[in-house]
Amino acid sequence: MTDRRQAAAVLALAAHTPRSWHLLSEALEEAGTALDLAAGMRTDEEPPDLAAAPEPVAILPEQLDENERLIDDLANRGVSLVTVLDEGYPANLRLVYDRPPFLFIRGELLDDDRRAIAVVGTRRASTDGVRQAEGLASGLIERGVTVVSGLAVGIDTAAHRAALESGGRTIAVIGNGIDAPIYPRENQKLADQIVASGGAVVSQFLPKAPPRPDNFRLRNRTMSGLALGTAVIEASHTSGARMQARFALEHGKRVFLVRELVLREEWAQRYESHPGARVVETADEVLAVLDAIPSPSEQLTLA
Repeated sequence: MTDRRQAAAVLALAAHTPRSWHLLSEALEEAGTALDLAAGMRTDEEPPDLAAAPEPVAILPEQLDENERLIDDLANRGVSLVTVLDEGYPANLRLVYDRPPFLFIRGELLDDDRRAIAVVGTRRASTDGVRQAEGLASGLIERGVTVVSGLAVGIDTAAHRAALESGGRTIAVIGNGIDAPIYPRENQKLADQIVASGGAVVSQFLPKAPPRPDNFRLRNRTMSGLALGTAVIEASHTSGARMQARFALEHGKRVFLVRELVLREEWAQRYESHPGARVVETADEVLAVLDAIPSPSEQLTLA
């Protein structure tokens, strides 16, 4: 992590620009410093909505002090902070346009997590959907792929549990703050197991943020960004998983649609024809696509 004062400034700026976090990420990377932006300094290339503010954003030293204490307190409880100013910011996520300015991490993210697939689907999973999620997740784990999901009940839970049972890495991206109660509460034990296994629980929100509806849309964007592709098991046209498939295509990522999903859902039938989408039945078919991606820097090439 970059020095605590810089990280504290990132959090302070985020609190002052709650609706423009992806633009804040851009501004931070352009400037190379959060402290200068927090002091009201601007560059000519700063994003329009920040540059157009009537007055420069000026963060009080007391706010930075408070955030430094927060960072220290969380670190003492096993939570780290990574910002877009850090080399350790996830490589896949850095390549998407709507990347968050920071992530709180309980557990650990590794370089090997670049080779990751998000496995997502409905909370109201059928028995067959759970079986498919478990089979796909365990197949990916056996081939050294990190499984990313959202810790929701249903398909997400099945994917995380299968990854753990297969002895692999899984990352849970949550829709609330890292220091707020786990949502849903019944997955607190699962979250603890993920961290204990060497995986991670990740939040892009301020530590005490509750699980607001809009958070899950942002969470789905980040899940897409962290992975090389998204596999959708079961999802209606109103599902967050369907929304994540759209985000993945916008990001230039791969989208893997389980064959049964395509047979049932019109939205999946439409997505099937997109050059970034593949209809799959097994983890081997997903791996064949991943093996054709030489490096994360080429993930945005859909050929």
